[in-house]
Amino acid sequence: MASSLVARSLAHIWHPCTQMQRAAQVPPLPMVRGQGVWLHDEDGNRYFDAISSWWVNLFGHADARINAAIKDQLDTLPHVMLAGCTHAPAVELAERLSALTGGVLGHCFFASDGASAVEIALKMAFHHWRNRGFVDKREFVCLRQGYHGETLGALAVTDVQIFRDAYDPLLLRSHQVMSPDARQAWPGESAEDVALRAAAELQTLLEARHGQIAAVILEPLVQGAAGMAMYDPAYLRAVRTLCDQHQVLLIADEIAVGCGRTGTFFAVEQAAELGELPLWPDLLCLSKGISGGYLPLSLVLSRDSVYEAFLDDDVARGFLHSHSYTGNALACRAALAVLDRFAEDGVLARNRQQATILSAALAPLQTDPRVENFRHIGMIWAFDVKEPLAGARFAERFHLAGRARELLIRPIGRTVYLLPPYLLDAELSPWLARQVMATLDDVLNQVPTDADRAPEPPTA
Repeated sequence: MASSLVARSLAHIWHPCTQMQRAAQVPPLPMVRGQGVWLHDEDGNRYFDAISSWWVNLFGHADARINAAIKDQLDTLPHVMLAGCTHAPAVELAERLSALTGGVLGHCFFASDGASAVEIALKMAFHHWRNRGFVDKREFVCLRQGYHGETLGALAVTDVQIFRDAYDPLLLRSHQVMSPDARQAWPGESAEDVALRAAAELQTLLEARHGQIAAVILEPLVQGAAGMAMYDPAYLRAVRTLCDQHQVLLIADEIAVGCGRTGTFFAVEQAAELGELPLWPDLLCLSKGISGGYLPLSLVLSRDSVYEAFLDDDVARGFLHSHSYTGNALACRAALAVLDRFAEDGVLARNRQQATILSAALAPLQTDPRVENFRHIGMIWAFDVKEPLAGARFAERFHLAGRARELLIRPIGRTVYLLPPYLLDAELSPWLARQVMATLDDVLNQVPTDADRAPEPPTA
């Protein structure tokens, strides 16, 4: 019997990333409280938030320090428009993020969500070249199986067909080049070999079309919606070099992989050779974890050379993009509290220690004959269930089985992944590993029903 909250939700809410016709069979969980890594429903059940509520929650739910910062800001200045006004939380956040790049990305443009940040970066790249007199540079390059959001501009550089195909007639054309996904390795190839093979395909395209290409956009190190496709940082080094050689901007979409998810605050930092300075992009998109999973916030960091292309007496040469809640003071204050946690708590070092514990606890999966491509970077773990064994509606069945074992987890196709909050400890990590492996057993030992054989909607 569905709770009144679930029934009301199904009657009036159009849930995201959901085939609503099937929502009654997989009803939304009626959450009423969050604390630390746990979410609690109205029946008193608890669920470990193994995916950080769509990859946004860094320090658990109801974190005392982030709560206090937001409450303090609420009593002083909740919001003011950023057109013609400014405020301390936005200024300080822009300063501190720029400082994390060594001042290379010197300016910050605020928005509300990841797709909006991508739209901004695409528009900036095109308009930057137009202002500099390169009016033909209006094309974009993205990676196969890349994902950058679901607004029309972001979809134009997305290659996940289930999201893109229905709207394809509305979209701008983009060039799609080989993903450096290490799972594509030929016999005897290393992850670096795959990365360099993918970079060679990009090189061929840029040599032919650099006069028309404005920017390359990519997700550094991990392509999330592609099933946590991980790749060697050699690809980032090669792309940065190719973009410099051919006068093409590089856009790093760190919406999902930034804020420490890959082991460094910005994923692109890992592209640097030992002892060398980071190879920063020209534009960097950030969202999700930057506000700790509290409030909608996204931003684009830009090199000064991009920013300066818009400076002119002619208003039309300025970047006139805007959102009503751009630079919302509450969201910026939450983000500052997140940066405080990184600065004061040794978060990245602690994550490395806890990741070692969880990886050891998950080690049996590396030799499990039902599993392939076990992989890990930073605070992301993933493995693929072999296709003949996964069966129909695997993601949905795993999600439901996980609920029964106190897990909130949403596989992507036959890829099971973990992106837990940064609160793992010596007790939680082994527990989480046991629950994941037990859920795998539960699902693979099930006898599929007719309903299971129906087409499966995407999940993430």
